[in-house]
Amino acid sequence: MHLKKMALAIAMQCLVVVVSAQDCTLDLGGTNLETIIKIFQLNDAQANLVERWQAELQLQMKLIEGEANALLAKQPQRTEEELLALAQKYKVLQDKMTLLSASYDKKLLRELNDKQYERYVSLCKEAVRTPLDRTLE
Repeated sequence: MHLKKMALAIAMQCLVVVVSAQDCTLDLGGTNLETIIKIFQLNDAQANLVERWQAELQLQMKLIEGEANALLAKQPQRTEEELLALAQKYKVLQDKMTLLSASYDKKLLRELNDKQYERYVSLCKEAVRTPLDRTLE
């Protein structure tokens, strides 16, 4: 019975990841910065902002990854209950990373002019993803 609970908890976490994967993210913290600059034809001021934000985001992500590594090293993992507690704590860190990444994507979207934003929405629709709303924080 305990194994079923653990399997259900893991399945629920996977479901959350699948649902959130429907958002049309830009992955500003990733390695495709030049692609973003070219696709959206960012001007020099926009490109400089994006480069600065990417560095900030990568730094903040490394800090959260450090928290995750510390959690994995310190959290007991001998029993099912301990594993479930670890999964819950780890999920909080994953959510923190997702929200952080989305906040930087939205910063970029707010800097796009209307034509650039329309291009973003069009690409999202082609990829069957939901565009992020640039007006919300």
